[in-house]
This record gives sequence, structure tokens and C-alpha cells, in this order.
Amino acid sequence: MDEQARKTALRMIPYGLYVLTAGTKDGDKAAATINWVTQTSFAPPLLALGIKTDSAIYSHARETGALVLNILGKGQQGAAFAFFKPAEYADGKLSGEAVTWAANGAPVLESAPAAVELKVREVVELGDHHTFVAEVTGCI
Repeated sequence: MDEQARKTALRMIPYGLYVLTAGTKDGDKAAATINWVTQTSFAPPLLALGIKTDSAIYSHARETGALVLNILGKGQQGAAFAFFKPAEYADGKLSGEAVTWAANGAPVLESAPAAVELKVREVVELGDHHTFVAEVTGCI
């Protein structure tokens, strides 16, 4: 396989920017910028998300199954960059971003124009990112 042709073709797939969060107000928290997200079903509403296996968000997703997908808008590259490294929580902010709490307990970025609460239903364990199939349980 021609590596350059492969890279060129795969980069043509459209991506969004999202911050996936997990954890609780009084417990550990994790967050990471992800871009592999797609809707896979309307009934029930399901999303597939690619999550890097050696990340803190991966561990939280496996343990609790409760996540929030924060959908970033135009001009929010700074928020995306803030979560390229492990998240830190201080003074009511997660990596400098103000948060509120979803019904499932996970953090919601106040600056995100939209967010969805998720419950993990299945995990496909292939590659360096595993595919989480998660049901949308709420919208914020």
C-alpha cells in the first residue's frame, strides 16, 4: 500500500472537534479532545466514538459508562487544545474551562454550544483506539 495515498485518502474523511468528559463532581475527572465520532442509529440514538486506549478518558469510560460529548463550535480551537493533555480540575474549571454537571454526573463544558449525555453500550477492541458505541440519554 502506498503510504502517502493512504494518508491522503483518509484525511478526506470529514471530522469534527469534540471534548469527551467523564467523572463526577466529587471524584476523579477525565477529558480528552476526540474527532472520531459518528451517529450510527436513530432508534435508539447511538454514536460511535474512537477513544485512545492509553488515555484517562478511556479508563473512565470503561469503568463508569457515563460520558458527555461536548460539541465544539467555530473558534473553539483553544478549548480543543486544552484537552490534548491530561485534564486538571481546579476552582470549578476543567483544564481552564468552566463546567457544570450533567444528569449522569459527568462534566459539561459551559462554553460548548451543545453537549450530549452518553451511556456506553458496547466496546469494539481493535487497534490503538477502541470504538465505543454509546446511547444518547440526554441533550444539553
